[in-house]
Amino acid sequence: MEFLGETYLIENDTGQRLFSGIRDLPLIDAHNHADVAEIADNNNYPDIWQVEAATDHYVWSMLRKRGVPEHLITGNATNQEKWLAAAAVWDELAGSPTYEWVHLDLFRTLNIKQVIDSTSGASIWEQSLALLKRPEMKPQALLAQMNVDVMCSTDDPIDDLADHRRLADSDLKTRVYPTFRPDRAMNIFKSDWRDYITLFENRVNDTFKTIDDLIAALRITHDYFAEHGCRATDHGVEIPYGMNFDKKTAGAAFQKAYRGESLTPGEEVEYMSCILDAVAALNSEKNWVCQIHIGAVRNVRDALLESLGPDSGGDMSSHTIDIVSPLRDLLNRYDGKLNVVLYCLEPGHQPTLTTLARAFGATVNVGAAWWFNDAPIGMKRQLEYIGEVDLLANLAGMVSDSRKLASYASRHEMFRRVLCDVIGRMVEGGRIPEGVAERLVTRMAGERTRELFGF
Repeated sequence: MEFLGETYLIENDTGQRLFSGIRDLPLIDAHNHADVAEIADNNNYPDIWQVEAATDHYVWSMLRKRGVPEHLITGNATNQEKWLAAAAVWDELAGSPTYEWVHLDLFRTLNIKQVIDSTSGASIWEQSLALLKRPEMKPQALLAQMNVDVMCSTDDPIDDLADHRRLADSDLKTRVYPTFRPDRAMNIFKSDWRDYITLFENRVNDTFKTIDDLIAALRITHDYFAEHGCRATDHGVEIPYGMNFDKKTAGAAFQKAYRGESLTPGEEVEYMSCILDAVAALNSEKNWVCQIHIGAVRNVRDALLESLGPDSGGDMSSHTIDIVSPLRDLLNRYDGKLNVVLYCLEPGHQPTLTTLARAFGATVNVGAAWWFNDAPIGMKRQLEYIGEVDLLANLAGMVSDSRKLASYASRHEMFRRVLCDVIGRMVEGGRIPEGVAERLVTRMAGERTRELFGF
């Protein structure tokens, strides 16, 4: 079988036929971590390292596993030195989705057909220097080449969205919408919470004397995001605190933390449940989607956090996190009144999320396999389980979750291939008529996301 060839990830003839019908459909990417300023500036990328690894903690983690020194990953070495160090061990990344994603980027998007290894690293570096100078390799041209129709970045409520306005006023055909992510306002247990609240006060030109002042500011910025096309919020939480709460206790917790006093765990939960509820209420009013990413245990490796900060590859999943108890009250309060998408980091939580979504009907949906699960095996297991327990037609759709623009197409291609392999085997097993399967994969490749988010 040819590496990344026509039969890549699709081991049945029906799956091949299904994939031929969806491979070129537009990409609808409702959740990513795009650098919107990078897209608006629309400058050429300098080199292959900047395109493939400078912002990608997936790559960083794999290189660390193979013993590449940190200065050749995130340190002060030149980009060329970093790329060559990565290429020298790239063979040893085989079997990981990172190995495949980066090769998909090279083969499909950048049209560099060499396999990365110690002998080809220098050649790929030189090719990329010339290639990336071309106009068709600028960010906006790459979005057009990858056929990205809609994409949603991830943005803090205090962002003025100036770069989104620049794109809205440009000739870019791809629609780039912001997503409202109020994690920093919610995370009262973090050491920088008070500093962030000061920034929020400055953003709305007010002083927060009570929790109601903060909630009013969330409404102001939520409305502002709506004016800029926003269709969803996103919440990155370890535990999804949506419990029933006492507003007085939550307010008292806010004022204690505002004064710099420490809170009990119970007070933190009351406050966080109140804030999540406030945002959910705003979403319900505007018919926005409420995306909840559950279960990331952040920054477990102290050395990485201290030297590089968050989002540097020091996060993990945990099977011990409770999902149902914290989330059940919120889902009941907004039953039938709020579109929710649930993502889990821990693969053992997939049955919990799937059966929870099934219990709450059409407005609570399972999201794409996330982070450690968004690889062929993880996606395959998720699709098979959802198909038998919930409904494939209700899957919220694929999202790239990527910080690398050039990977949007690669992430979606991997998903579409796995999807067609899974559904193709169902057809060949006599479980689904092929015509029904064709309509199902077309829906799951984009139509469902359009429908849910209102694109």
